[in-house]
Amino acid sequence: MPVAANHALAAVGCLLLATTARTVGGPGAATVAPAPSAATRMVQLAACAGTVAFLPYVAMKLVWVSGGTFAGVSGEQMLAVSEHNGASGIWLTLESWGLDGTVLLAALGVFLLWGLVRPWGQVYPRWTPWLRGRRVPRGLLLVPALVGAATLAPYGVLGAGYLALATAGVVTMGQGDFPSPGDALLAGWIGMVAFGVYGFALIAAIRSYGIRTRPVPVA
Repeated sequence: MPVAANHALAAVGCLLLATTARTVGGPGAATVAPAPSAATRMVQLAACAGTVAFLPYVAMKLVWVSGGTFAGVSGEQMLAVSEHNGASGIWLTLESWGLDGTVLLAALGVFLLWGLVRPWGQVYPRWTPWLRGRRVPRGLLLVPALVGAATLAPYGVLGAGYLALATAGVVTMGQGDFPSPGDALLAGWIGMVAFGVYGFALIAAIRSYGIRTRPVPVA
């Protein structure tokens, strides 16, 4: 079921991309790329919120991969859980080296988020050899951003809604791999807040990037 949902959300993202990528002048119209620009202050504040929201999540993961204990679960137990759940050899190797795969993915996600709101997401900056000064294809940022937003924003909102009901005692929270439902709630809130806030920050950044990079018709 989760796999089917991810495929459906990815399809939605592709449809949104097709809508966003349409040019103002229609097919065949002569257009020019606009000058690189930064997003508005409000959108950049949203990007800051999306970045900060991941900090507790990253801290939790780093505690586990460094061998520490958080929410009643030790790093060794978390590694055993990953193995039991069928994590790939590469994933398990990273964890044995003190690197968590989800932390690396979070770092890439934050990098993508800031690429959408800063000018270097439109023109390759000086620190990119062989590419600097060239235009960044819109789809290079929009495709993964749309898929990420279509997946993470609903996941974070629905997950946070369930956790709110569990916190209020309306529904029962299973403890899963944690020693108690309270520990499961703590870890769950950290994850859902990170995904939800980041997902909505991504939506704001996508809208801004789509407007700022829309080709301008040539008179």
